[in-house]
Amino acid sequence: MAYTSKKFAPGAPNPKVARFTTGKSRPDYDYLFRLISEGKVQIRHNALEAARVAASKKVALIGEENFLLKVVSYPHVILRENKMIATAGADRLQEGMRKAFGKPIGLAARVDIGDTVLELSLKAENMEKGKEAMKAASTKLPMKTRMEVVKLERPVAPPAQN
Repeated sequence: MAYTSKKFAPGAPNPKVARFTTGKSRPDYDYLFRLISEGKVQIRHNALEAARVAASKKVALIGEENFLLKVVSYPHVILRENKMIATAGADRLQEGMRKAFGKPIGLAARVDIGDTVLELSLKAENMEKGKEAMKAASTKLPMKTRMEVVKLERPVAPPAQN
């Protein structure tokens, strides 16, 4: 069973994801790009950060005011490792599988098939940059992904009554 509470695994690191939301939230975006997982995997927090940085670099060329990038998956699973010494004479120093609980080494997000990993909101004139950004982000992730483009509907204001 995965540990998800830092209360039970002291020494667990903080997530390396610097910002889960980048850009500016505005109501007038035309398209929402979603990066969707095609596999059931654990994504390490440094892979999520690498994907965020890759997408952000591609889309930052259009300006901070013209996009909204969100990391949807949150790394909450604490990963542990039973460190072993791999040198000559190490067999006298190690305990092997005795008390092999392991020390916390990192965090991961558990993702199922069809879960959204990243979301990017853009205007229609920047669609090509959005596709490039999602392709760059998908190369940093440990599974196959697909990109879904959703046209956002703007709410129509009701007619003013006199």
